[in-house]
Amino acid sequence: MAFENAIDKHVLTGRQVPRQSADVRSPYYRDTTAIIHSSPFRRLKHKTQVFFAPSNDHICTRMEHVLHVASIATAICRAMGLDDELAWAIGMGHDLGHTPFGHIGEKIISSMMEKRGLGKFEHEVNSLRIVDFLSPLNLTYAVRDGIVSHCGEHVSRTVVPDFTIKDFASIKTKGGILPSTWEGCVVRVSDQIAYLGRDFEDACRLGIVKNSDLPEICAKVLGTRNGDIINTLVEDIISNSEKEGVIGYSEPVFEAVKEMMSFNLKKIYRSDALNGYESYFCRLINLIYSYLSGLMENYGTDEEPYVREGNMLAAGFYNYLCEKEGAYLEHDGNLDRLVFDYIAGMSDNFCLDAGNEILRPEHLNRAIEESLTGKWFDVKN
Repeated sequence: MAFENAIDKHVLTGRQVPRQSADVRSPYYRDTTAIIHSSPFRRLKHKTQVFFAPSNDHICTRMEHVLHVASIATAICRAMGLDDELAWAIGMGHDLGHTPFGHIGEKIISSMMEKRGLGKFEHEVNSLRIVDFLSPLNLTYAVRDGIVSHCGEHVSRTVVPDFTIKDFASIKTKGGILPSTWEGCVVRVSDQIAYLGRDFEDACRLGIVKNSDLPEICAKVLGTRNGDIINTLVEDIISNSEKEGVIGYSEPVFEAVKEMMSFNLKKIYRSDALNGYESYFCRLINLIYSYLSGLMENYGTDEEPYVREGNMLAAGFYNYLCEKEGAYLEHDGNLDRLVFDYIAGMSDNFCLDAGNEILRPEHLNRAIEESLTGKWFDVKN
């Protein structure tokens, strides 16, 4: 059957700020180039997907994950006669709002924000906040919609679009939100397809589980290798969606998918290997928040105190505060989320370095070393 979007094309390709200049690129391809040239996208290469393993080149990073999602969604859309350029753009931008340290970091920041009356932190909604406000990319309606509604953690056999036009400014939570396009629905299932086998493969590589641990129904129906699992799921989505007129798995494959997601949840995501990091990352993120919020509350945009801190974290945050203060006051009406947004945008490495800078007074050590009396080897008794 033909999968046609009920929302007018002019709405789907519309932008917050109309573009006047002609371009050889299609609207969605233009969105993709805006995304890949953005700072939030570049930081994904040093953000955790599931496993914090910065020295292991073979463990999936957040940037690899978005590439996997985009490529899988594109393949499905091309086979089904859908707009593969729209799927590619959504896939590339869907996780721009993720925190350092993956879902553990997201859980920590969400808890901190809720305690301060700021509501939950959800990376789907934060991804929209980034492309609309924090790093405004002026994307099309269809891509923004696919980004905010991509939730791949929700287990459902089928998904169909909600052709009601969304008011993005009013969205506070991902709950109950469905994509406005068939392509957005494809990206939503592609998110599951991309992480299901890859997370298992990475866990095997790290010794958290063994290949033989996979439940029999998963091994028999889906396969035991990531490549086989992706191939099985992609082919099933294409053939079954054509039959049913919705985007979804067949019943037998969906039973295996549910079993594998349950297995991954129990044996991988809730494993001691991952849970052991949570208390450490919680201390780290709380330390950075306390430090930066203290600077902002005590000194505002007075540059001198930030300079006296003698570290790149304070200097970088000062520049961010000066650059964004007016925009926050206009958009949010306050600066309550500014520090949280700054931390959420950090890569894993920067977050770790920030903690070291706060706790290690290198600028004081240098001052001693450069002082006359500090050069003890030159002093004569």
